[in-house]
Amino acid sequence: MIFTFLASQGWATCGGGGGGGMGGMGGGGMSGSSTQTYQVPWKLVKPEDGPMKEGLAFYWFPTGPEEVQKSSLRESRTLQLYSQQCVTMGIVDVRSPYGQKYVPDGQLPVAVLVQADGTVVNKVENKNGRLSVSDLEKLLESEMKKREAAIKEKMEDAKAKAKAGDNQTAIAELRQVVDQKCMFPNRAKDAVKQLKKLGVTDLNADAMPDGPDFSPAVSARIQKTMASGLKAENDAKYTEAQKFYQAAHLIDPNDPTPLRYLGELYRHHTGEWDKARQTFDQILSMPADPLSRAVALHGLGKMTIHEGDFKKGLGLMESSVKEYPLALAYRNLAVYWNSEGDKAKADQYTREALALDPHEPFNLIFAAAFMAGNGHGDEALKIAKENEAILCASYNLAAIYAQLGQKDKALSLLKRHFFEYERYQSVRSKEMMEARVDAVFASLYQDAAFVALTSGADGRLPLPAMGGSKPAGN
Repeated sequence: MIFTFLASQGWATCGGGGGGGMGGMGGGGMSGSSTQTYQVPWKLVKPEDGPMKEGLAFYWFPTGPEEVQKSSLRESRTLQLYSQQCVTMGIVDVRSPYGQKYVPDGQLPVAVLVQADGTVVNKVENKNGRLSVSDLEKLLESEMKKREAAIKEKMEDAKAKAKAGDNQTAIAELRQVVDQKCMFPNRAKDAVKQLKKLGVTDLNADAMPDGPDFSPAVSARIQKTMASGLKAENDAKYTEAQKFYQAAHLIDPNDPTPLRYLGELYRHHTGEWDKARQTFDQILSMPADPLSRAVALHGLGKMTIHEGDFKKGLGLMESSVKEYPLALAYRNLAVYWNSEGDKAKADQYTREALALDPHEPFNLIFAAAFMAGNGHGDEALKIAKENEAILCASYNLAAIYAQLGQKDKALSLLKRHFFEYERYQSVRSKEMMEARVDAVFASLYQDAAFVALTSGADGRLPLPAMGGSKPAGN
């Protein structure tokens, strides 16, 4: 049993080379694009990953990939936010040692909540063969409230000890609360303030972030606002989408999801890289779920590569897939190594992207661009013809035709990408530059029509004749 559908959310991430936008997950203007904004960062748990260091874990044992694709467990603001507070969200193969330990009867699907030492806290059984996300939310919320009540009781006891003059015990108890800052940031912050009153000055409450707002009213508002933003982005109304994402961020500044979508909008669609970098840095400086951190690391990596620091940019993208497996990051790693001439690594990362969702159109077109250069031209051409209407895939469609020697078709599709799909000159100039150094367009480097078509290139990446080609993809 192989669970492949983890990070992809149903539709393509579109644009030049590796793709982008839609919070790093899905969309790109295709009809029927996903309206999910709070994707739960479920990650495949392997035996070699080792035990958790702290917190809790929800282990989901599904019946197979089809269930993972269709399950309500894929979207939940509650589960996503708790994943940034030391609650791991893991998909587990029932045949693994974890399965033998937690699901000995093999009755699937089931979700098991466990603590760091491996002890089972509780489990959610299926109803009529399905797990309900609301059942997981209720169980986790109940457990977190119970643990927070114990933390609150410890704080009250510490206050009583301090009032009685036993400052040493009070300080010890309050430090124990501070140690729980990952799961209970607000309580930890209050504990630091109490410690300061007792003369402990090695901690700074102002430097500690507040936790997100889990209240139903706030969740409803922010999810509605985010859905409106994603719809606008799907419709290529980027200014409107930006306003919605910014409004969502103001509703709860401690929720990283609006920032993730906003950062990708700046990076991929409007080309405002200063704002994108600031937004991604903000995500990485706050408690954030693994998915948001992965998107931020990838975005910083792509921009860093374009600006000439290839080693640092590559390291950031490699850190992205370690944090959370994104098809977007795998595709751009494939682009990088293809332009470095390492076909084996390019193939490896292309396969990783496909494994996350082998039927996703952009993944297929992207893979076909590599097939075209590796002796599988007929198969690549078939995929290109079947998907030629996908506007946001124009760059990779052009790459297929360029490698198959169909120059006019390639130039036509590149023109469509630059001047129909892209809306901002700041993005267009970057992608023109990337096309000039992308290995898939090597046959066109000296072509007068290609040079003219990419004449608006921003000139940041070194040209092939000036020290080797470097990766494209946005």
